[in-house]
Amino acid sequence: MILLKNGRKVNENNELINIDLLIQDGIIVEMSECIENSEAYVYDLAGKLVSPGLIDVHVHLREPGYERKETIETGTKAAARGGYTTIAAMANTIPVPDSIEHVSYIEALLEKNAQVRVFPYAAITIGERGEEIVDVEALSKRGILGFSDDGRGIQEAGVMYQAMKRAKAVNKPIVAHCEDDSLLFGGYLHEGEYAKANGHRGILSVSESAQIARDIMLAQATGVHYHICHISTKESVELVRFAKEQGIHVTAEVSPHHLILCDMDIVDDDTNFKMNPPLRSDADRMACVEGLLDGTIDVIATDHAPHHEDEKAWGIETAPFGIVGLETAFPLMYTTFVKTGQMTLKQLIDCMSTKAATIFDLPYGKLEMGAAADLTIIDLDKEMEIDSSKFLSKGKNTPFNGYHVAGWPVMTVVGGKIVYKDEQMN
Repeated sequence: MILLKNGRKVNENNELINIDLLIQDGIIVEMSECIENSEAYVYDLAGKLVSPGLIDVHVHLREPGYERKETIETGTKAAARGGYTTIAAMANTIPVPDSIEHVSYIEALLEKNAQVRVFPYAAITIGERGEEIVDVEALSKRGILGFSDDGRGIQEAGVMYQAMKRAKAVNKPIVAHCEDDSLLFGGYLHEGEYAKANGHRGILSVSESAQIARDIMLAQATGVHYHICHISTKESVELVRFAKEQGIHVTAEVSPHHLILCDMDIVDDDTNFKMNPPLRSDADRMACVEGLLDGTIDVIATDHAPHHEDEKAWGIETAPFGIVGLETAFPLMYTTFVKTGQMTLKQLIDCMSTKAATIFDLPYGKLEMGAAADLTIIDLDKEMEIDSSKFLSKGKNTPFNGYHVAGWPVMTVVGGKIVYKDEQMN
C-alpha cells in the first residue's frame, strides 16, 4: 500500500488543488485533500503535480530485429523516465507482427522485458509491403492497439479500402503513416527554404496531404476509425478539420518536434534534425499548433525513433530518418507552450494522456477512485538542461540536446508499482 501525500492535481478549471492518493493492489482506492494511513508507505510529494499516466500511441522500440538501436527494456525504461505509463509499439520490426505467430512472439518479449504497459500494433499488410492484407480478424483478438504499416504509406487505394472495411468490422483503428511514394522524388528534407538554400532534395508537403485526402474519403466510405500519424503540414491539418466537420471518424497526432521546430531551425546539416515527416515551414508548424489547440489534432505522440550514432553519422542525405523523444516530450511541451501561456496545463495533460485513452478506448488516463494507479509525478519547477548522454534510451539522436527546460517527471507509477523514481524522491 502506497500513500502519496501533498500532491497537486489540475481540476477542470485548470486550477491546481491539493490531493492525497492511497494506492492498494494497483488501484486508486482513496483520493482526497488529506488522507492518513499508518499502514501505507508514504511519499511526500511536496506540492508536485500528480497527472494521470502519460500515454504515447507512437513509439519505435526496435526489438525484435534492431536491438542495436533500442531494446524493449531500454525503450520502456526511457518511457518510464519520461513519465509514460502506456505506449504503443510500431510494427516495423523483424519479424513484422503480421501473423498470430509473430504477434505472439512480440507479446512474449514485452511480457518479459517491458517496464511500462505496451500495446503492440499489428501490421496492415504482410511484411509491411503494402500488398496482401494481414488476417485482420484473427489478429484483432490479440492485445493489439490497431493496425499500422508505420514507416510506409499504403500506396494502393484498393488495399487501404479493403483493410479499412475489415478493421471496421472488428472495431480496430487503422493507424496510417501518410506518404505517397510517387511524390517523393528522392527528397530527404522538407521542400522549403533550408533545402533550397543548401542544395538538398526536398520532400513535398503534398506527398503527405494527398494520401490523407484519399484516406479520409475511404474512411468516410467504410466508417472505420482512421488515425493519422505525425501530421506535419498546414494542408493536412485543414483536411482533418474538414473531415471532423463532416462527422468522419478521423483522429490525428502531432509530435513535439513538429510543434517546436521548423526547417529553418536545422543547424549545419545536423542529422539529428532529420525525421520523416521532415521539419516543415514555420507556417506549417503554426498550423499544427493551432490545430492542436482547437482540437483538430487530438494527441501528442513522440514518434520515438532511436538510431545508432554510427548511422546518424552517415550524412544528411543517407542517414536514417528519426529522432528520440520519450524522455524529453513533457518538459519540452510544458516549457514551450504552458510556461509561455499558449496552452493550459490541463490541455497539455489531456493531449498527452486523457485523450489518447479516450480515442483508443483504453481504461487508463484517469485520475479517479477505482482507476488503475497509472500516475506521473511531475516537478513543474525543476529546471534542467537536456543531456542526451544521460538518456536511458540507447538512442541519443535528438535536436534538443542542450535545451534548458522545466517540468520534469520525477516518479512514474504503473499499476501501483513505481517503475521510475528520480533521486530527489524519498
